[in-house]
Parts: sequence; structure tokens; C-alpha cells
Amino acid sequence: QVQLVESGGGSVQAGGSLRLSCASSGLTFSVFAMAWFRQAPGKEREFVAGISRNGGTTVYADSVKGRFTISRDNAKNTVYLQMNSLSPEDTAVYYCGARYTTYASTAKEDYVYWGQGTQVTVSS
Repeated sequence: QVQLVESGGGSVQAGGSLRLSCASSGLTFSVFAMAWFRQAPGKEREFVAGISRNGGTTVYADSVKGRFTISRDNAKNTVYLQMNSLSPEDTAVYYCGARYTTYASTAKEDYVYWGQGTQVTVSS
């Protein structure tokens, strides 16, 4: 069956960095656009960053532009999220999602597979 497994979360101080990974299995990774979303307590799941199936096109939420970088390695069936200059507002559970099409979407409803999430906590 399809599995997306996130890792790399943790606790950091403001200004720090983390690199999240999402390893996939059970699907043809290279035909899926991928994205990272996050959900803070009491809030809706929100789009963070997305990447096209070949990695050539990326899109970011305004709140993370210039600080976060999404990338993928189709040979390793893995998508990454490099997060720099973290702030307490970035605290959330981070999820990766897979969308069966060329380009990522900012709408969570467009994603058919999800990982279980990894917690990111940023302290001031």
C-alpha cells in the first residue's frame, strides 16, 4: 500500500533550521506532484510549499518564501523541506501530500495521499 513517512521534525530555537524528509513507497513517485502542508493547534491545515513531478516548478506560501526550500529526489522517492530562519509562528505538525498530476496545488483537497505528520516546535 502507499505510504508517506515524514521525518526530521523536532524542537529548535527561533532563528534555527530543520530539514524535513518525506519518504514514499507503494507509488510511482515521479508521476506525483508533492507538497508540504502544516497544521497548528486549532487551525486549518495550510499549504506551505509544493513541487512539480520533475522538480522544475516550485511554489511557496507567502509566509515562508525566502526561508523554506522544497526539493525532491525521484531516485530516492523522497521530498524534502529545508526550513531556515524559523520562528515560533512556524510551530505546527508538518505533513507531506501527493497529488497525481504534474503540478502542485495549494488546496489540500487536491492531494490523495498523506503522511502521518512530524512535529516542528520553535521556541522564542
